[in-house]
Amino acid sequence: MDLSSHGSPVTIIETIASQLACSPEDKKVASYLDEQDELKHFRECFHIPKVKDLPQTDPVLVNDNEDCIYFAGNSLGLQSKKTKIYLEEELDKWAKIGVHGHFIGARKEEIALMNGLTVNLHLLMLSFFKPTSDRYKILLEAKAFPSDHYAVESQLQLHGLDKEKSMLMIEPRKGEETLRTEDILAVIEKEGDSIATILFSGVQYYTGQLFDIPRITKAGQEKGCFVGFDLAHAVGNIELHLHEWGVDFACWCSYKYLNSGAGGLAGAYIHEKHSQTVKPALIGWWGHEFKTRFLMENKLQLSPGIDGFRLSNPPILLVCALHASLEIFGKTTMKLLRRKSILLTGYLEYLIKHYYSEDRNDPEKPFVKIITPSHTEERGCQLTVAFSIPIKSVFKELEKRGVACDLREPNALRFAPVPLYNSFHDVHRFIEILGSAITSAK
Repeated sequence: MDLSSHGSPVTIIETIASQLACSPEDKKVASYLDEQDELKHFRECFHIPKVKDLPQTDPVLVNDNEDCIYFAGNSLGLQSKKTKIYLEEELDKWAKIGVHGHFIGARKEEIALMNGLTVNLHLLMLSFFKPTSDRYKILLEAKAFPSDHYAVESQLQLHGLDKEKSMLMIEPRKGEETLRTEDILAVIEKEGDSIATILFSGVQYYTGQLFDIPRITKAGQEKGCFVGFDLAHAVGNIELHLHEWGVDFACWCSYKYLNSGAGGLAGAYIHEKHSQTVKPALIGWWGHEFKTRFLMENKLQLSPGIDGFRLSNPPILLVCALHASLEIFGKTTMKLLRRKSILLTGYLEYLIKHYYSEDRNDPEKPFVKIITPSHTEERGCQLTVAFSIPIKSVFKELEKRGVACDLREPNALRFAPVPLYNSFHDVHRFIEILGSAITSAK
């Protein structure tokens, strides 16, 4: 079967099962999908933790020599095997030639690698949030990631604004878990004349919802707002066309789907249409034009666009770690990764629904509810799942069995099958383990 077809994951899975003369839940389907996966060789580029090395595993319940089920790439991506090589090369260069090994390559016009995500967000907001008596609000999700929420609060405080009046937060409808695009657009239409800046995540960290970036951008700009995105959970996860969509600004971390390691170097983007008009509020030496930077005349020649927002020399060891991962991305395309991701996550969703949906005929049976939108165009690779039994007990039992995922209060676990290094066999194995975990957690 041609897996590049545009059929839904359910159609593909059931068609394969029919061809193999087995049920869609059979392990043969996972084996077939892995055999046909043109990206499967990338798994060998990463260190997959062994079950025996994870701190919470129970040796009675696991095979020590097995790879763990790593579904935590939405929190911290796995280490590329070249990371250590590149770090050692840089350390060796530093030891042998000192300052002569100091310089690194240039960057694309609209993107800079610098700082951490929240630092970049503050730098961008200082330039893109310029409140007036008429436009003084910032629109964001009611349950934005805390760092974004706090950044917005502090920006409002910096301008002496009342957060109750200036912090416009949109919530899902009563009884719903995710935001409807039409509701976001309606708020922009209604409040847009008083909104200075719109700040949304690309993929919502808790629910896994992928927002309609182009429509939100267009709607906001039509009302005269600057529109920016925190892409922490989107970069390396979905296809992004920020320039084409006209997004004003964006920032992201690189330690989730970009696999740069905890605290890895972050990134920032400003559309080139602002390169001559939007200036940084805070300036450092690294924002000076490169060709005259070392004249040391203290006469600022500011680099246009995002390059002018750079404050200081990026930490080269963090650059090495990010380079090791981006080199792998450079051997494929986001289109191919996204295609596999849709099928991989769809396979996980299919099996969860088959085995663990609510059974009205058996009210005592524990069940699972997927919070993340079911439409593939409204999510990345993450599924956020709530349970009818105590969530911490399920999480603990999964950890005992060598599953790496994460718990998010108040009542959800997040599972992220990453197309670069997760397999369909991982998904099938996980479903079997999940059943055992639920039984033990009851």
